[in-house]
Amino acid sequence: MQPISLTELLSPIGRFVLWVLLLLTMLASGLIQWQQGAHIQTDILAMLPHLQQDKLTETALNRVEQQLANQVYIAVKANNDNQAISAAQQLMDALDKQPQPPFIHIRSGADDHLQDLAKLYFEHRFTLLTAEQAKAIETDNWRQLLNAAQNQLYSAFGFANSQLLSNDPLLMFPANLLALSPNSALRSQQGILLTDTTEGVAAIVMAKGRDSAFSPTAQQQQIQALKSAFSQVTQHYPDVSFLKAGALFHAIAATESAKQEISRIGLISMLGIILLVWLAFRSIMPLFAALLTLTTGVVFAFVATLSIFGELHLLTLVFGTSLIGVAIDYSFHFYCEKQAHPNNNATDTLKQIFPALTLALATSASAFIAIGFTPFPGMQQVAVFCAAGLIGAYLTLLLVFPLLGNHALKPTPGLTLAQGYLALLQRIFTPNQLWQKIAIAALLIGLATILFFGLSQTDSNDDIRQLQQSPAAITTEENQLRQLLSGGTDNQFIVVSGPNEQALLQTLEQLTPVLDKAVTDGELDQAISLSRFMPSIAKQQQHYQLQQQLYGQHLDEIINEMGLDDSISTSMIAQLNHAESQWLTPTMVLAKANDDLQTLWLGAIPTTDKPQQFGAIVLLGGIHSLASLEQRLTEHKWPLGQVRLIDKVGDISHLMGKYRQLTLQLLMWVFALASLIFSIKYGIKLAFAIVAVPALSVLLTLACLGLVGSNISLFHALALILVLGIGIDYSLFFAEAKHTSRGVMMAIFMSACSTLLAFGLLALSQTHAIHFFGLTLLFGISFSFLLAPFISFITRKTVNAI
Repeated sequence: MQPISLTELLSPIGRFVLWVLLLLTMLASGLIQWQQGAHIQTDILAMLPHLQQDKLTETALNRVEQQLANQVYIAVKANNDNQAISAAQQLMDALDKQPQPPFIHIRSGADDHLQDLAKLYFEHRFTLLTAEQAKAIETDNWRQLLNAAQNQLYSAFGFANSQLLSNDPLLMFPANLLALSPNSALRSQQGILLTDTTEGVAAIVMAKGRDSAFSPTAQQQQIQALKSAFSQVTQHYPDVSFLKAGALFHAIAATESAKQEISRIGLISMLGIILLVWLAFRSIMPLFAALLTLTTGVVFAFVATLSIFGELHLLTLVFGTSLIGVAIDYSFHFYCEKQAHPNNNATDTLKQIFPALTLALATSASAFIAIGFTPFPGMQQVAVFCAAGLIGAYLTLLLVFPLLGNHALKPTPGLTLAQGYLALLQRIFTPNQLWQKIAIAALLIGLATILFFGLSQTDSNDDIRQLQQSPAAITTEENQLRQLLSGGTDNQFIVVSGPNEQALLQTLEQLTPVLDKAVTDGELDQAISLSRFMPSIAKQQQHYQLQQQLYGQHLDEIINEMGLDDSISTSMIAQLNHAESQWLTPTMVLAKANDDLQTLWLGAIPTTDKPQQFGAIVLLGGIHSLASLEQRLTEHKWPLGQVRLIDKVGDISHLMGKYRQLTLQLLMWVFALASLIFSIKYGIKLAFAIVAVPALSVLLTLACLGLVGSNISLFHALALILVLGIGIDYSLFFAEAKHTSRGVMMAIFMSACSTLLAFGLLALSQTHAIHFFGLTLLFGISFSFLLAPFISFITRKTVNAI
């Protein structure tokens, strides 16, 4: 067999064979990646930056996220307690008995471990007092406790019995148990947590998804299980209604929205481009070649992204639809150039556009790669997806078009219209008459006015909560359920640490009155702390000494006043003496506690600068003034440990602001570097003009964003990087036009139309990040298209020279 020579390899057929082998290799690689576990990622949080945190904070964040992740909360609203309890029990049974149950840990919100904890606390009752009880004993106002006990003793709703009285004659232990509940509006009955509503009563049911709520498969399984369970309950209790809350419902809304946007944006963009190509060339082959270019680009984009990240974010696909408007530009430039020079074959046409095409690829790919240096995994995927897609489209043009692009093109009005447009610009902006000069001056004044007022109105907003806006129905239902739970818990929480276990517990105790004052001042609705469940040994010693003082001085009087048998005195003193040094420890409490309490205890955390730190979490609910709360915690002195407010949302938002500023600084450095590089090739005058087009486009875009009230975020800044890359592409093609600009003008027009189809539709997205990205590019590409033809004036490729 004869070896293949380099000449044969570079022939049109040899190039096409090379392209086929390359495409088959990419497809095989993608298939292998998918079989090895590559998947579509729908978690909106997966595109957020990873914060660099110390070990203790990182552990706390992971603990809270694991506890709250995939959790579904359901309120069963009924007319009365019995109906609510029965319906809630049936709901839990229905969820538990699903085939391959998608939910685990199905329970009511009631503390099913309280009985075990109560036994433990009763054994240590002589070391436990509420703040009111301790104050009463300290101030020798013990008769206040005696009166409360007598009221309980003779009350029809009292819980006193002879066994409890013989061990706790002042009935102080029940008050300690009641103090453990962080929410007095909630009550437990038959193991079901109930809360009163304006229409009756609601039972609270909680369930944890077996798989991630952001998995499309898990979403369908979980929502179908819930619908089936609701249907079973309403068949028996038609008056019952439900409230739902949890990440599951936000994730489903985000998934459906993204899928619809992918289908809608992709379809309309594709149809628009098909119509554009047909109107421009009136031939099937340019349309086929354009679709082939785009398809190859998408294959390269998919495989490269899956190879690097092992997954493809759903938002990457939405952003990636913009690839339609960029990758297909290459075929536009080829066919417009070929139509302008019909006597050239495909290889000659490629040689004609190769320098500008290569520079355009380099600038566009560099713009996307610049986005990849941001800390957002989702945007890093967008960078790889689009850069790889452009490379695939570029290789398709070089390897396929020499064979498929040799067919003749029918004459169309496109070139004539492009030539007429350039001639019109030439007449308007080559002023020979006074009115032309006045018109140009008025236009410049108008642009200056837009820039001045628009830029003065620009502001920034880096809050990550704007990334995803769930439908109002979901947020309304969630807020109603949060009100039933008296606020629930927020994303912000407090991490308390200390060098040892007891220092940590004492710091938690010092924090409690500070948070109580915050609740009183309206900064906070509630705080859930372990200080109620795990008193420090120092606190227990204080309480023991108070009870020893109380019973040592007044036990006989208490027995007499309560009408009890004198024989319990000896037993009480013996129990009191035995309780000395029998301290309650966190280990004892955690052994009896449920998952909710165990989550709050971090225990010993190894650190780099210290042997270890002990940590605990304090959950916060209904935060009304985060700044005031943070100031309160900062101003307070913590002699035994540290107290830090953890606000992941705020930290990420701050990081977004930082990278927004860095991205805008990068933009300015790229302008400077591009000016230097282009000066070497084109000279200072033309290089300045090439860079001035995207630079002025960026400024006008910022001004328009200010005028429409769109605050600048990182996603606006990232889009401006692309405005730079695409704007330079347009300028380069005009700068490289050696003999005529009409083919370039037609190609740039088609390119701008296709890009605006993709990016303009992104501006209609319901997801704010995508909307910001698309809106910025809608302005930026429009201005780049309008300004780029003026390069032809500088290169003297005017209409008169055509």
